[in-house]
Amino acid sequence: MFKKILIANRGEIACRVIKTAHKMGISTVAVYSEADCDALHVEMADEAVCIGPAASKESYLVMDKIIAACKQTGAEAVHPGYGFLSENEEFSRRLEENGIIFIGPKHHSVAAMGDKIASKKLALVAKVNTIPGHNEAIATPEEAVAIARGIGYPVMIKASAGGGGKGLRVAFNDAEAHEGFASCKTEAMNAFGDDRIFIEKFVEEPRHIEIQVLGDAHGNCVYLHERECSIQRRHQKVIEEAPSPFLDEKTRKAMGEQAVALARAVTYQSAGTVEFVVGKDKSFYFLEMNTRLQVEHPVTECITGLDLVELMIRVAAGEKLPFTQDEIRRDGWAMECRINAEDPFRGFLPSTGRLVKFMPPAASDGVRVDTGVYAGGEISMYYDSMIAKLIVHAATREQAIAKMRDALNAFVIRGVSSNIAFQAALMQHPRFVSGDFNTGLIAEEYPKGFNAADVPHDDPAMLVAVAAAMHRQYLARNAHISGQMPGHEYRPGANFVVRIDEGADHELSVTLATGGWDVVFAGQRYAVRSDWQFGQELYQGTINDEPFCMQVERHGHKYRLFHWGTRADVMVMTARAAHLQALMPKKSPPDMSKFLLSPMPGLLTHIAVTAGQEVKAGEVLARIEAMKMENVLRAERDCVVEKLLANAGESLAVDQAIIAFA
Repeated sequence: MFKKILIANRGEIACRVIKTAHKMGISTVAVYSEADCDALHVEMADEAVCIGPAASKESYLVMDKIIAACKQTGAEAVHPGYGFLSENEEFSRRLEENGIIFIGPKHHSVAAMGDKIASKKLALVAKVNTIPGHNEAIATPEEAVAIARGIGYPVMIKASAGGGGKGLRVAFNDAEAHEGFASCKTEAMNAFGDDRIFIEKFVEEPRHIEIQVLGDAHGNCVYLHERECSIQRRHQKVIEEAPSPFLDEKTRKAMGEQAVALARAVTYQSAGTVEFVVGKDKSFYFLEMNTRLQVEHPVTECITGLDLVELMIRVAAGEKLPFTQDEIRRDGWAMECRINAEDPFRGFLPSTGRLVKFMPPAASDGVRVDTGVYAGGEISMYYDSMIAKLIVHAATREQAIAKMRDALNAFVIRGVSSNIAFQAALMQHPRFVSGDFNTGLIAEEYPKGFNAADVPHDDPAMLVAVAAAMHRQYLARNAHISGQMPGHEYRPGANFVVRIDEGADHELSVTLATGGWDVVFAGQRYAVRSDWQFGQELYQGTINDEPFCMQVERHGHKYRLFHWGTRADVMVMTARAAHLQALMPKKSPPDMSKFLLSPMPGLLTHIAVTAGQEVKAGEVLARIEAMKMENVLRAERDCVVEKLLANAGESLAVDQAIIAFA
């Protein structure tokens, strides 16, 4: 067994690998960029080596620097995590040439499966079901259009070296095929240094289901069941679960056996994932093979009881798999929510900055949090948006959903926006709960994006009761302030008016009770019982003996409550204060319609217009790069550019003005 390994990655996955290595008694070496000098993975590792500036292409993607770090520290092996160099054949080969073990498949397997065009050809030879398409690299947009017409729309335009939703477009007509080819080619070159593009048939109403495989150097290869990854937004996974609520045992076995056949065809030695697109008739087709550990590997670990990172390390050290196919168990149901630094109420735009508060739910039986951040740390614009992975495990799918909803309630993130509200909304969406969904669920159910109205609370009276109890607790503290004039002490009343999000007023009463407060609202009594103290982010307790957990904040005269994905701003007042407050004038926001504002923090890579230029609706105005994704800003209407307020190459803050219009 290795004595020391280097993790050629950052963030959550680097921390995940370090934990298992330490459990196995293996010393670890972290590499980090200048932007990551205070990162959690650097603190957790036994040693750390700085490998360059913040940009990935100058640090985490530079093979020479990582190999030099191995030699400097005496690391015998490298775990690449996912992303960066994890599926780079040259990296695997160069490590081998330098006497360093790659904790992953051999370079010839990476070459065969990492290239989507080559992998499809191999899949055909291995008798694995494949999607109709054009498997040769395409040279021009015109050729892409001709091929797309031949296959029949819709088609999927994909970068050969793509992954994680990057370098991928779906086209439904010639114009989309032409533009999609150009966009994919540029994005692929920037992200992967490889701009080869191919096209295949897009299966409508598809499910994305993948099979986890594991092989060793002794000819053994097994599959560890499947993961359902159909809940996606713009081809990026949002929620994963294992097993799939869609597959029957016959289809599961057939997919597993085809995945193993493909792995055997390339003498696969490590953990890998064979991805399939599955039609509503349970027909399935090979998409690609990821020759690395997947982001969503924890759900497989939960239902099998196996540590995939440990098995990867043991296989790389030459050990045999310690089990056969028949010995792999499938216990209960697991789900994973990707918690990302993005604002779901602003079109999921990236959110960067300081994590003022970061309080994940406590790890417990059936709840796991994998993360690479901490309170006070910074979410950088240079890397992807993932903050953490929230994983739950329960006996049934229904219980897993309930446990996930509770865990999302208890996940506190402040300072940057997160997608927790969106995840909570999905967890209670009827289509998701029923298991009757496909990869189009989010696009179909949220065609105009996501907004607060998409998260109606199941029980608004709960919000009213908690806000009233909190307010009465603050007033009780005020009543005990010292130095009050005798005979004129402050005595809180019992009757109040509650207003939620500038809506209707609700009259209620609050009285002290043992262990909490009794709130009488709309003829119903709500017994709110909690040991909550001022300043605590989580209000936990019971309402009418039913347990609950709610995030709470006080903002001036308002209470901000977060529960089941709903954010409510609540005011609790006397009847007189409510009457006067309703008479207060509303301040109108400033008119910014004559400016193009940056919707996110990021790098302004290109301005496509000049001062005085007439612009038509839909034309490109600027391009912004943030968290490894290119965002195109277009004109909403016909206009004339008055002046440019920012220059290409400039780092932008959210809502910073870029262009002024006449």
